[in-house]
Amino acid sequence: MDTVRWGIIGCGDVCEVKSGPAFYKCEHSALQAVMRRDVGKAADFARRHGVPRFYSDACQLIADPEVDVVYVATPPASHAEWAIKALQAGKPVYVEKPMGRTYGECRQMLQTAGEKGLKLWVAYYRRSLPYFLKVKELLDARAIGRVQAVRTAFFRPPLACDLAEDLHTWRVNRAIAGGGYFHDLAPHTIDLLMFLLGDIVEAKGIASNVGRLYEVEDTVSASFLFRSGVTGSAIMCYASSAAVREDRTEIIGTEGSIRFSTFDFAPVEWITPGKTETFHCPRPLHIQQQMIQSIVDEMRGAGHCPSTGETASRVNRVMEQILDE
Repeated sequence: MDTVRWGIIGCGDVCEVKSGPAFYKCEHSALQAVMRRDVGKAADFARRHGVPRFYSDACQLIADPEVDVVYVATPPASHAEWAIKALQAGKPVYVEKPMGRTYGECRQMLQTAGEKGLKLWVAYYRRSLPYFLKVKELLDARAIGRVQAVRTAFFRPPLACDLAEDLHTWRVNRAIAGGGYFHDLAPHTIDLLMFLLGDIVEAKGIASNVGRLYEVEDTVSASFLFRSGVTGSAIMCYASSAAVREDRTEIIGTEGSIRFSTFDFAPVEWITPGKTETFHCPRPLHIQQQMIQSIVDEMRGAGHCPSTGETASRVNRVMEQILDE
């Protein structure tokens, strides 16, 4: 096809800048239709972004004959439902992360995609960003020798919406999100580690609610083993002191280390004895654009998207191992 035509289910906040504009800014790509339960908000999004059609019913968007691929951008509780319905209707799907609330939901989506012979991609878009591709380039060039271990730390104080129950968002509602901020944010880091170092074959962890601001976990520590034999550790806290902020991952090798962040886009550091080199790769405005372009290219037979339903489902499996669910 010359132009891949997209439809979005759930044109909320994530679509305003992160993903939405990319669908009509990518080459050979067009945003054909959007859906939101609030029809007024759907119409407003369509008007501001120049989208020809808007719906308040997801089934109508899926049935639209001028929509080639469906992007599911709803909260995780409905990822499996809408992804499966779109696949059953014969349309490939791009679904937000985490792929589902559970590994079981991920497998259901994969089973349907397999039965229908359709592509299923997941929005682990960091796999396509130059910042993280620089880290992979250094690792592939053995710039730090043989990788021995990895450690990651993320500390963030509570958000304003965390401080009062009536302000809580769906991200701390287990029924919708599958858990707390660990389910919302940690998947990016877990997926990155497997993208850079290979599959995690074993993981263990401890979760706690130390801030007691909501009912789900706010602090998680974990250890994991990669298929290669590399070991790793992580500590993630979403209720730290305002004086304690950290977003750092360090991959340690026999001849040095590489430091980078998951969210902050701090300069990548390549550290060897007596020398440190830094690489600046700023965060792009539309952070999903490279990933979306890779899907368009794959649809047109001219490329490959690095984040598939299979790779994404492994993230959910690792999270469940860490939380022992």
